[in-house]
Amino acid sequence: MKRMMIAAILTLAAALPAAAQSQGTATADFVGLDGKQAGRATLTEGKAGVLIEMEVSGLPSNRWVAFHIHESSRCDHTHGFESAGGHFNPTKAEHGFLAAKGPHAGDMPNQYVDQDGKLHAQVFNGMVSLNGKNGIRGRTLMIHADSDDYRSQPVGGAGKRLACAVIQ
Repeated sequence: MKRMMIAAILTLAAALPAAAQSQGTATADFVGLDGKQAGRATLTEGKAGVLIEMEVSGLPSNRWVAFHIHESSRCDHTHGFESAGGHFNPTKAEHGFLAAKGPHAGDMPNQYVDQDGKLHAQVFNGMVSLNGKNGIRGRTLMIHADSDDYRSQPVGGAGKRLACAVIQ
C-alpha cells in the first residue's frame, strides 16, 4: 500500500509541471496574403512577460519590418488582414517606444528579414501575459511591410499587413 501511494504521488508530481507548462505556452501559425501557411511562432510566458520565438517566410527580403500584437482573433487574408483590428492596447497608451505617452502593449521592435525573405526572431514583451488582464491568447501577431518609426499614431507608419497569426 505504501509503495502504491508513493507511486501515485510521484506520478501526480510528474504531471503537474506539464499541466502548468501548457498554460504558460502558446503557438501561432502565420498565414501570408496568399492564404498559405508562412511560418510559426511559439510563445512562452515567464514571470515578467512573454517570449515570442518565430520563423516566417515569404516576406520582402533585406529589410526591417514592423511586428505588433493586434486586438482581434481573426486573420482573414482576403481583406488584407483587416479582420485583426488595431493594435492591442488595453491601457489606451500612445503607439511607439519613442512616443511621449507610449508604448502600448502591442508595440514590439522592428524585425529584420534576411536575403531569402525569412524572418527569424526572439522577441520579449514585458507588457503582456498569455492569459488574464493583459492576455494575448486569442489575439493576433502581425508582420507589416514597412518598419515602425516608433512615433507616428496610430501604427507607426508600418504599412501593409503581410502575415498574420492567431495566438492559440
